[in-house]
Amino acid sequence: MVMADLSGAETFTPRYREIEQAMRQRLAKLMPGAELPSDAELCEEFGVSRMTARHAMNRLAGDGLVFRVRGRGTFVGDPPTHRRANSLLSFSNEMRRQGRVPTSQVLGRGLRAPTREEAARLRLKKGEKVLWLKRIRLADGEPVALESTRLHPATAVAVLRGALERESLHAVLVRAGFPPTSGRATISAEPADADDARWLKMRKGGAMLVEQRVIVDHRGRPLEFTESRYPADRYALDVDFVVEGQAAQ
Repeated sequence: MVMADLSGAETFTPRYREIEQAMRQRLAKLMPGAELPSDAELCEEFGVSRMTARHAMNRLAGDGLVFRVRGRGTFVGDPPTHRRANSLLSFSNEMRRQGRVPTSQVLGRGLRAPTREEAARLRLKKGEKVLWLKRIRLADGEPVALESTRLHPATAVAVLRGALERESLHAVLVRAGFPPTSGRATISAEPADADDARWLKMRKGGAMLVEQRVIVDHRGRPLEFTESRYPADRYALDVDFVVEGQAAQ
């Protein structure tokens, strides 16, 4: 699949990522237990090797989105109660998996000069602007998150035109040739400030779960620097772990 990188040059996204993204979109519309295409069927549909198709599905299985039964096939997994801390599912898909209807209220978006932190996080060149986007994320009309996103300016045309009240930002980025691929997040707890209380309809000083993350494309170039602020009683993360010193035993 041909895409444009952040400098405007054409690049290729790995085929397993193309399959994975396509399957994630399908999974959001399917019921748990539904049978999925076999590796052979995916090979035929996407024109890839069996190893490539298997790699894509194994990534989904690792996130708990699908499960594989030897001799029977691959099936849609039960939606987890919460998102796993070691993966990032778009807010829209996460809420759909919970049977809720996601929407967003866009509070503002545009280009401006970056702060020093924004320039460093997004590796912006001198003189480049940053694209900012501020939204309230809602599920069934209830505010669940206040999100402040800063994006590489190469994404500006697509993001400024995107219907982000009802569409996932990541879907817009993928369609425009900027696939979010991996990243790193820091999660902390903070009291709600006046802005949180106003937009999230909560008490000032109430408990907040705050996630700051940087997401990169398939070549490791920063696309997005986002802070998501969640009321602690409306959102949680599941954590998988091993006990240090015991795993080898």
